[in-house]
Amino acid sequence: MVSNENEYVLVCKDISKAFGGTQALKSVQLKIKPGEVHALMGENGAGKSTLMKIVIGLYKQDSGSMTFEGKPYQAKGPVDAIKAGIAMIHQELNPEPHLSIADNIFLKREDTVCGIFLNKKKQNDRANEILRQFSFPYESTTLIKELTLAQVQMIEIIKAVSSDARLIIMDEPTSSLDSEETAHLFRVINDLKSKGVAIIYISHRMNEIFEICDQVSVFRDGMYIGSKPIADVSRHDLIEMMVGRKVENVFPKIDCEIGDVVFEARGLTGKGFSNINFKVRAGEILGISGLVGSGRSETMRAIFGLDSYESGKIFLNGKEIRIKSPADAIAKGICMVNEDRKNFGLCLLRSLRENISLPNLPKHQPHLLIDQAREKRECEDVAKKLTVKAASIEHTAYSLSGGNQQKVVISKWIMANPKLLILDEPTRGVDVGAKAEIHALMCQFAAKGMAVIMISSELPEVMSMSDRILVYHEGRIGGEILRSEILSESVTEKDILAKAFGGVSG
Repeated sequence: MVSNENEYVLVCKDISKAFGGTQALKSVQLKIKPGEVHALMGENGAGKSTLMKIVIGLYKQDSGSMTFEGKPYQAKGPVDAIKAGIAMIHQELNPEPHLSIADNIFLKREDTVCGIFLNKKKQNDRANEILRQFSFPYESTTLIKELTLAQVQMIEIIKAVSSDARLIIMDEPTSSLDSEETAHLFRVINDLKSKGVAIIYISHRMNEIFEICDQVSVFRDGMYIGSKPIADVSRHDLIEMMVGRKVENVFPKIDCEIGDVVFEARGLTGKGFSNINFKVRAGEILGISGLVGSGRSETMRAIFGLDSYESGKIFLNGKEIRIKSPADAIAKGICMVNEDRKNFGLCLLRSLRENISLPNLPKHQPHLLIDQAREKRECEDVAKKLTVKAASIEHTAYSLSGGNQQKVVISKWIMANPKLLILDEPTRGVDVGAKAEIHALMCQFAAKGMAVIMISSELPEVMSMSDRILVYHEGRIGGEILRSEILSESVTEKDILAKAFGGVSG
């Protein structure tokens, strides 16, 4: 039975796109119905974001055609797409930090008088009304730079919804949200769906796909693999469609020999956290759970020297140390993968080689002149180990997909071979195949005697990969959970969430 294309709000037909010698899309298809939440899935570099950027006019396809609401469609840019009725929430947030919330929400569609003068009061009032609808706890005049990463994510979602779009593209919309904020987003999505708004939902979080989506389309290596109703596909089927092979275990945890204490924090207190006490041993993966803003990342930023702490002591291999900067931490053997790779993990306009080698130059290039052949060889080796998808080690980090950017961040710390490795949301925006590879690497690090701290908002990840879990609540450690308790099922996701919210489980 041939479908009538008029029943679809968006039809992409035989879309191809190449960047130099790299074929990003090869005659891909996509059809979206009104009022449908349509998952678009595939490994990093599969072409999902490329197609979406074509839809909103950031790129122009080399061949193929599109229709929107039954008419030929071709956006010349994001403003053109918004006017047509299409909005996108990007995986890599790009707000204007020195502008207010209202200015960001209405950027390029400001309230004006006579089309010339900005009507600031009307715009702020409109923004406050929208913020109240989303129960957002700030006034519209608040500057974006004063918000957390999760709050900026919510503003981007609010901005897209407020544009009255008939199609909203959400690229990893929950990557910075906690469970409560994600539940609120899903309520918003269901409300939009009831009004006939179509959603293209890109996420690597399988639980979300099966909870919120109606249909799924899969891309692999720039090609269209197929579309199915969510009700007709299993998790394993979906993974196999994405990677072209079976991935038996996304969480390949290996029990390693736990050695002596490598790192200890005693009474650590700073902005966002108070009286933090914990130890992590050689060969141990210490999981850190808790809501966004609970003090998890703030503690680790202080340990790594990104922020200062007010009081307390930290010890490395039994000796008290004082870290004044990230360079100081790296020199002492402490490395950190930051949750915000764009602003703190990468030099986006520099090459992969430069990004990977940058923090390792003192260790691997001790002479006055850099041995460029050696540098390139070592960077290529580590990038290959993490299966970074790039045409060349000399390509800029900016040109990579979000997941491949994350692999580059991890690559530079693999080369550093630290005593303590802190991973803040290490698999955020990373596809299922790469996620399994990163988890396997974490186990390899632990098996070599490295101490690993992993912060994760994904409960299946933190429960599956940790030897021990600390649960944060309002700047303090609210509970500790052992792996044996998880394996015996005496502790569940519900119990961890209860501790994160400050309640008592059971």
